[in-house]
Amino acid sequence: MTDLIGTAVKLILVFIQYAILARVIISWLPIPKDNKVIRLLYQLTEPILAPIRGLIERSAAGRNMMLDFSPIIAFLLISVLRNMLDRFL
Repeated sequence: MTDLIGTAVKLILVFIQYAILARVIISWLPIPKDNKVIRLLYQLTEPILAPIRGLIERSAAGRNMMLDFSPIIAFLLISVLRNMLDRFL
């Protein structure tokens, strides 16, 4: 049972990583943000990226950053979490 739950959690984490990657790639393309698929992608990834973005903005001490590093940090954190799950399960 634990193996099944662990596998499900790892698959969800992989899905989230792919969703973040897709969001990054789509942000480079001239696709309108009102597209249903794009809105769904933003709804799936924003709860993960927004808190990280908030931490980055606070640590930047009010500087206006041109690049959003939150997807990179989220991707790395999820990778670490996946590795920890692999070791413990």
